[in-house]
Amino acid sequence: MEAVVFTGLQGSGKSSFYKDRFFATHVRISLDLMRTRNREREFLASCLNTEQRFVIDNTNPTREERAKYVGIAKEARFRIVGYYFCSKVAECLQRNEGRSEAVPEVAILSTAKKLEIPSLEEGFDELWYVRVDDGGFVVEEWNDEV
Repeated sequence: MEAVVFTGLQGSGKSSFYKDRFFATHVRISLDLMRTRNREREFLASCLNTEQRFVIDNTNPTREERAKYVGIAKEARFRIVGYYFCSKVAECLQRNEGRSEAVPEVAILSTAKKLEIPSLEEGFDELWYVRVDDGGFVVEEWNDEV
């Protein structure tokens, strides 16, 4: 049983990474898809009850926001893996312009202001860095000394 929690700005590649790496093995839980926190909670509860592997594909910029998912998944004895999407605001704004469903620029800037880099102390069993490189993804081992 595995729970994956993404952290990163809008336009940093989280959903594309999900499609590339997890589409065939994990259910995607995204507030963009669920539209309400209640639906998201119900869908998450269903994954936990059925021991279904899942990915939380939200920005999750703060420790507090990630704690909701990490805590409930730990309680259900899931292994928690975090992916932090390293990106520059300018790059995210540029990628956002090319999206079919672009978010307002202010959303990216607001998320960037409150973004806290995750840490193993939050309850993650593993953490990984992800960055976009020449259109593909590079996944690197976690190092607390950023």
